[in-house]
Amino acid sequence: PTPPLPRATVVVATRERAGQLARALDSLLAQDHPDFQVLVVDNAPVTTATRDLVQGRYAGRVDYVLEPVPGLAVAHNRGVAAARGEVLAFTDDDVVADPHWLTALTEPFAADPRLGCVTGLILPARLTTPAQILLESHGGFAKGFTQRLYDPAAPPADEPLFPFTAGSFGSGANMAFRAQVLASVGGFDPATGTGTPARGGDDLYAFVRVLSAGHRLRYTPGALVWHHHRETWEDLRNQAYGYGAGLTAYLTAILVRRPALLPSLLRKLPRGLAHARTITAHRAGPDGGAAPGGGPAGG
Repeated sequence: PTPPLPRATVVVATRERAGQLARALDSLLAQDHPDFQVLVVDNAPVTTATRDLVQGRYAGRVDYVLEPVPGLAVAHNRGVAAARGEVLAFTDDDVVADPHWLTALTEPFAADPRLGCVTGLILPARLTTPAQILLESHGGFAKGFTQRLYDPAAPPADEPLFPFTAGSFGSGANMAFRAQVLASVGGFDPATGTGTPARGGDDLYAFVRVLSAGHRLRYTPGALVWHHHRETWEDLRNQAYGYGAGLTAYLTAILVRRPALLPSLLRKLPRGLAHARTITAHRAGPDGGAAPGGGPAGG
């Protein structure tokens, strides 16, 4: 018989985006999972719009907590503290979740006790502006349509830097953790995430810590959310800068907070760089230059 689905909590951290949040909450309340809690974390608000929305339109259906300290990781940790689920799922206020999303995201935990984290597929909700199209043409947030299991006991041959290639595992807008596992690795690093000087890296650092602790991570594209990409060049540039800063913060966090991981990273670096050079050469044009294409006109 199929094992019962674990009780789940969906945590959505938000800041002054009540219109987008309502769209996300409507999709979350339509999930086909039999036993789940939806929890909104109001992060460093300057108005009462989010609280009014949750405690008004969604009263009795969505739980509300306030986190006055800005930062996505801090907000997520506040949500973790208030969550009642055995599995903690995280998504953003700018997504629409497929009705089967939460079921698909939590099913693997019931079948595999060694699983610490599951991530899912993120597709664009619409592609109407050049900035949205550019982001998606460079891969967007999608990690492919093939299910994949990452096991620290059997590192993947095609990822010589594993588990430090955290960007290939998934994204913070579509991820879930076994509550006990997330607690055992210390939750999210409050120095990382949107709303902090780091501007990101909280999800990547959590993935690496879960894998480094010996737990498996599964990518399951059947767990689908639709993401509303940034519409303007300025917003896209800011987002790209934030991701770069977040990646730097994640690597810095490994060096500073987890120095025991450093020897493993340094051992794998030569093979990782060689692998990257091979990929770059494959993508280059026949004359050795970059393949045609490019981003928005600079200036």
